[in-house]
Amino acid sequence: REYLTVERNASAHTVVAYGHDLDRFYGWLVGLIESPEIDLAAVDRRTIRTYMGTLVEQGLTKRSISRNMTSLRMFFKFAVRRNLVTIDPTANLRSLKIEKRLPSFVEEDAIEAMLCLPDVSTLDGARDAAVLELFYSTGIRLSELVSLDRRDLPANTGTIRVLGKRRKERILPVGGPAMKAVRRYLDLRDAQRPTGDSQAVFLNNRGTRLSGRSVYTIVHRYLRAVSEQASCSPHVLRHSFATHLLNRGADLEAVRELLGHESLSTTQIYAHVSMDHLKREYAKAHPRA
Repeated sequence: REYLTVERNASAHTVVAYGHDLDRFYGWLVGLIESPEIDLAAVDRRTIRTYMGTLVEQGLTKRSISRNMTSLRMFFKFAVRRNLVTIDPTANLRSLKIEKRLPSFVEEDAIEAMLCLPDVSTLDGARDAAVLELFYSTGIRLSELVSLDRRDLPANTGTIRVLGKRRKERILPVGGPAMKAVRRYLDLRDAQRPTGDSQAVFLNNRGTRLSGRSVYTIVHRYLRAVSEQASCSPHVLRHSFATHLLNRGADLEAVRELLGHESLSTTQIYAHVSMDHLKREYAKAHPRA
């Protein structure tokens, strides 16, 4: 866990998930050899393959099995580096092919309707409006939004600074309406509730930094009011941000940089969503579609 957190800069969620996967593997090994004493050097490729087959028999999805495989790869890479084993049994093992799920998003008119819902004359409403506007204007992740400090909003630049995965920094442009909403909230907060965390951008009613769970609840409430789709999470706003940019002709590489993706292949899934949109528009508008 220390290796993942300190050396790999993994998120807390990733550390917990990998820990759960490794605990599952350890439990399986203990049952296999009927002893809590595990000799890592005795774990070979056949052992890993057998374990993967066991996960299939247990009914885990391909996505879950692939994540378990990733956890084992990371662990044995660590074990080799620490000289706990000399051979990595996961090396050259093929990963399962997983069909990428198309991201959920809402149409532009639904986004516009949602952004009009908060009562910006109240402090909570002004905060909610700023949260929604910033998500849609920048496409940032939930973890990036809740960790924003006031110093990350340099005055009169139209940009914000965010720390993404692996603590990689990026500077993002912010639309005028979003920046106006954030400034309106901060001014109202300073006037009505001057005490509390002076660094954090978004605070709860106790004056402490707004949690990810609270932000999820806020976004879910407003999205649910304008959309009937199953998922109404903050990530839907990130998906909508990317999809709407591509629908309006944005360059895929530019969208990749805005989202903070390391690989263009991760961003390409939005191109499929954009193409589906174009096909629907074509079918509605072309006389011989």
